[in-house]
Amino acid sequence: MLAGGALALGGALAGAGAGAAAAGRGTGESRPQPPGYGVQKVPFHGPHQAGIDTPAQAHAVFLGFDLDGGTDRAALGRMMRLLTDDAARLTGGAPALADTEAELAELPARLTVTFGFGPGFFTAAGLDDRRPASLAPLPVFSIDRLQDHWCGGDLLIQICADDPLTVAHAQRMLVKDARTFARLRWAQRGFRRGRGVQEDGVTQRNLMGQIDGTVNPAPGSDVFAGAVWAEDGPEWLRGGTTMVLRRIRMELETWDAADTRAKEFSIGRTLGTGAPLTGAAETDPPDFAARDAFGLPVISEFAHVRRAHVADPRQQIFRRPFNYDDAPAADGTPDTGLLFASFQRDVAGQFLPIQRALAASDLLNQWTTPIGSAVFAIPPGCAPGGWIGQTLLG
Repeated sequence: MLAGGALALGGALAGAGAGAAAAGRGTGESRPQPPGYGVQKVPFHGPHQAGIDTPAQAHAVFLGFDLDGGTDRAALGRMMRLLTDDAARLTGGAPALADTEAELAELPARLTVTFGFGPGFFTAAGLDDRRPASLAPLPVFSIDRLQDHWCGGDLLIQICADDPLTVAHAQRMLVKDARTFARLRWAQRGFRRGRGVQEDGVTQRNLMGQIDGTVNPAPGSDVFAGAVWAEDGPEWLRGGTTMVLRRIRMELETWDAADTRAKEFSIGRTLGTGAPLTGAAETDPPDFAARDAFGLPVISEFAHVRRAHVADPRQQIFRRPFNYDDAPAADGTPDTGLLFASFQRDVAGQFLPIQRALAASDLLNQWTTPIGSAVFAIPPGCAPGGWIGQTLLG
C-alpha cells in the first residue's frame, strides 16, 4: 500500500511539474540558461602574451621558480618549448601531453598562462647582455618588510582563469613539466569577485573595501600601448613588457579601528563610490587644486591618490591586482592583502618613480606593508608553431 501510495504521489507530482512546464511554455516564459563561462577561451597565440591586456579573471596563481644549477641556454629552450606546448593546449580546452586527468582540461574558463624571465634567467642562459637595463631587484624601500620566501625568482608562470579547478589543474601540469629544470620557490594565489557577480568591466574592490584600479589605462588604447608594450630596448623584447609583483599585506586590525572619514582622507577617495573627494563619480578626475573653507587642500598632499598620480600618460603603469586571504594566525590575526601585479614597458622609468613617491609619504602606508617583491621581463607572444622566449633563446 505504501509503495502504491508513493508511486501515486510521484505520478501526481510529475504530472503537476509537466503541467507547470507546459503552462510556462504556453505563456512564453522560459527558465534562463546560465552563461557559458566555462567554455570561453582566450587565444594563446598572438603578438603579445595573453594575461596582460586580458580582462582580469576571477582566480590566479603566480608561480616563481629557481633554475637548477647547470640549466643552460639549450636546456632553457627545451623547457620553454615544453611549457609553451602545455599552455597552448590547456588554454584551448585540450589536455596537455601525458595528462592523466584529461577531463579537467575540458573547461578552460578563459584560462591564460603568461611566462616571465627574472634576472637569473639571463645569467643561466649566458645572455646578461640582453637583459633589459632596468630588470634588476627593486631597491628596498623604507616601508618594506620583505620576506625572502616571497621575493625573487628566475622564472614566472602566471595562471589565471574564472574557475579555481581550471587554475589548479593547469598549475599541476605546468609544475610537473617545469620541475625537470627548476624548483618552485613560491606560489601566490589570488582572487577577485566571481565571474557574473558584477557586470564585466566593473572596477574591483580590494579587501580593505577600496575600489582598486580606477585610473588604469584602457587595454587596446593608444595610452595602454605606449605605457605597456616595449618599443625600444632589447630587440627580442619588442611586443613584450615587464612585470613587478609586490605582495602587500593589509593591516586590517588597525584599518578596522579607523573611522570612514580617516580612511577616505588617507586614500583621497570615498569608499562608497570610489569618487575623488573633489568629485561625484569614480571616473571624475581629482582636482588637486581644490581648497576647503579653511584654505586647506581637499585632497591631502599625502593622500594615496595624489602620491600615485602621474601626469604623463606614457609614464603610467597598468595594474592587474588580485586579493589574497591565507589562513589566519593562531590568535586570529588575518593574513590578508594584495598581489600587486604591475605591467610597464620600463621598470626604472615608470614603476620606480611612483613607488618612491608612495614610500616617501603615502598616508596609506600606515595600513599596508610590502612583504614580497619580484621583477620579470615578459617576452612577446608567439605564432602557432613558435614558442615563448624564442626571440631571446632561439
